[in-house]
Amino acid sequence: MGLFAPWFLAGLAGLALPVYLHLLKRQTRQPKRVSSLMLYESRTQSSTRHRRLRYFLLLSLRLLVLLLLILTFANPFVNRDAAALASNRLVLLVIDNSFSMRAGTRLADAKEAAMSVLGGKGAARAQVAAFGSQLRLMTQPIEDQAALRAAVQSIQPGDGHGNFAELSRAVRAMGESVRTPIEFHVFSDMQRGNLAATFSDMALPANATLVTHAVVTKAQPNWTVESVDAPGQVWGKDAKPVHVQAVIAGYGTPAAQRTVSLVVNGKTTATKTVAVPANGRASIDFPALEVPYGFSRCEVKIDSSDAFPADDLRRFAVQRSDPQRALLIHNYGDTRSPFYIGAALSAAAQSAFILESINVSEAGDRKPSNYAFIVLSDLNSLPSLLDNALTGYVRSGGSLLIAAGTSSGARSQIPIFGAHIVETRDYNRVPDRYMTVGSSDSSYPAVAKAGGWPGVKFFYALNVDPGDARVIVRLSDQTPLLLEKRIGEGRVVLLTSGLDNLTNDFPLQPAFVPFIEQTARYLAGSERQGGARPVDAFLELRNAKERAQGVEVTDPEGNRPLTLGEAASAQSFQLTEAGYYQLRLANGRQDEVGVNPDPKESNLDVIPDDVLSLWQGKGGQSSQGTSSTPGPATPHKTPQTLWWYVMLLMFASAIAESVLASRYLGTQREE
Repeated sequence: MGLFAPWFLAGLAGLALPVYLHLLKRQTRQPKRVSSLMLYESRTQSSTRHRRLRYFLLLSLRLLVLLLLILTFANPFVNRDAAALASNRLVLLVIDNSFSMRAGTRLADAKEAAMSVLGGKGAARAQVAAFGSQLRLMTQPIEDQAALRAAVQSIQPGDGHGNFAELSRAVRAMGESVRTPIEFHVFSDMQRGNLAATFSDMALPANATLVTHAVVTKAQPNWTVESVDAPGQVWGKDAKPVHVQAVIAGYGTPAAQRTVSLVVNGKTTATKTVAVPANGRASIDFPALEVPYGFSRCEVKIDSSDAFPADDLRRFAVQRSDPQRALLIHNYGDTRSPFYIGAALSAAAQSAFILESINVSEAGDRKPSNYAFIVLSDLNSLPSLLDNALTGYVRSGGSLLIAAGTSSGARSQIPIFGAHIVETRDYNRVPDRYMTVGSSDSSYPAVAKAGGWPGVKFFYALNVDPGDARVIVRLSDQTPLLLEKRIGEGRVVLLTSGLDNLTNDFPLQPAFVPFIEQTARYLAGSERQGGARPVDAFLELRNAKERAQGVEVTDPEGNRPLTLGEAASAQSFQLTEAGYYQLRLANGRQDEVGVNPDPKESNLDVIPDDVLSLWQGKGGQSSQGTSSTPGPATPHKTPQTLWWYVMLLMFASAIAESVLASRYLGTQREE
């Protein structure tokens, strides 16, 4: 027997309190009036009787209550054999249903092994769980064999990536809430790719004993389509030829020829043969992807003839649509801005935008709502009619890019954006004759894709008061260079320099093309991030303009996984299955993505026995066979706390003390 908190025994000094209180009991009598004391004989009366302890039973109960209370806080325990507590242990059965378990009969073998363990668990409680990228509990801790077996049989193959680090984290959290020993059984193919980056991430709680059940003992050769590089969007019917590139990988395979096919909407459009080296990779290119208007479901497939055909294809979706229209309104005589912006859009965005360039005098008869976004470049004055039309366009959800330039320096504030111009800064007068970028927000797409604008020289900029606008880029002297402001339902992006090569050399730098491309896609709301995603990735349901739009998601089985509340408010959705997901918004916008398992699941190499032994806490001793069980060489002692029983005894003593004290108090009142 022992104590978890022996320092609480210092409270034993408090046992003197009831004794002291009992000794304070005085013999009191009612004083009586007498006429004289002369007839009374003088006598000394002993007080020993008044100092005697009375009510020994009551005193004993009070001492017992205090003693038990002190023991409760000290938390006594006894060591008992774990074998004697077999009925109190929790048998946790975790069955791997990650994507690699689809190979051969792996999942069926894992279920059969789990059934065997259930048959020999005895009277212990058990809990069934499945794990891929996350642990999913199928039952609560129960003893019902029928319910446990039904839970094992209900586990279906998944498409996630096995993650032993996430599994160990979940078991550690369970060990904090479950005080009894946990017999932790893992039924898996023990794929090497499931290991954590650091072994400490796979640490298990002290009350958990790991038992592994490997359904395979050696690596199996496997060919797979490891990756596909294809655009998610094609613009117009006369767009440039679109290339599709794929990487074919072999894991533990001999050198072989593989036939690779490009499939569009269920029809094979191209076929090639590629030589894959032994245990290596080979690339293949399809020079022309022909897809009709709308969304097309595409695949790259191989004829692998191995035991894992589920990973012999890679899905992606491609959308063909007409280019979007964009409007550039520039100052009189400005020919540089239209040239540089048009060249950047043509080079980077694959003809995604048709740029219409006009000067400010021709903009009066244009309807802003016909354009995906509008650019104002180096305008000195803005007619009030055009100013009102553009303001209404932005407030109703439109997007605007304003490049201030030198002509805007004569104004007191930036039109539509509303920022007050503090001063103009001509950097030709500083020692270096230019200024560079000092700080930037790397989370902004136009900055991130352009690498933060390194090496760009700015010769002129306007120093404006940002107000409530978001400052994205500042120059070295802290002058705001790129800002964004929400106005109504739309947004305005302000560049306090120009888009020509006079106020800066930005158009001559490599960062200019990705800046124009990402800004155009961002302002137009066409931020399609490609037509393929990995399993367990999150799909953004709405862009900034569509926050109030309802959304409908259709999964690969044709079901709608979102509830009505989620469809109205959710901003993202996790893609948990391989296949094609469709997205429809109330404003008519549609999207479709192909979802693929993690390529790591295609490497069917297994974890070495010595690594498994370390995970089991055996100090590197090799484990034999497909299952390893804890050996009974030395009896395992488990501390069992007694505080609950001590607390119950204390409550019983307190009740007895209260009853007895009430009886004595009643006797004193009668006397």
